[in-house]
Amino acid sequence: MLLENLPVLILASASPRRQELLREAGIPFEVHAANINEEQIAGETPIEYASRLSREKAQAVAVVYPQRYVLGADTIVVVGDEVSGKPKILGKPKDAADAVRMLCLLSGGGHEVTTAVSLVMPDGRTKTRTFITETCTTQVEFRKLTDDEIRQYVAGGEPMDKAGAYAIQGGAAQWLERMQGEHSNVVGLPLSVVTEMLRSSGFLQ
Repeated sequence: MLLENLPVLILASASPRRQELLREAGIPFEVHAANINEEQIAGETPIEYASRLSREKAQAVAVVYPQRYVLGADTIVVVGDEVSGKPKILGKPKDAADAVRMLCLLSGGGHEVTTAVSLVMPDGRTKTRTFITETCTTQVEFRKLTDDEIRQYVAGGEPMDKAGAYAIQGGAAQWLERMQGEHSNVVGLPLSVVTEMLRSSGFLQ
């Protein structure tokens, strides 16, 4: 339940999927999308990368709202690189060809979806605002996809603003062979993690 004397949450994301998940959870919010550099730093692990971006998004927007709770999030898809053996991060595709490349990598195998979530608290008596960051990872496996399926899906435009070039709540649902972990995390926001963060911070009770 939202405490009556507390303001609504500020979501530092323009993602319609995250907004819909918060609505479904009954958490009042306003949107103020963050604009940060999302390039990966050399040597960062996937979890370090997602955590840093979620934190930087939340902190960038928190400057505008010193007395509000601000939530930032970043979702990445991670698949093993058969050549190097190292994890490969799949963000949002740059174009249709990049979306096809990503879906070919995910076809017929498993991958991980990790969402990092950061919550910045309102100003207290100190000048330094406190924040917490948590991550959630879900294991996903797709069946083998045909070239036609991939081309038709990309042509429909759904992959273009999504990590890993797919929407599990959309056309990609038919490809799912197995999922271990939280479904909402794959959509873009792990609600169990978010609600616990909001409770522990005092925003929810």
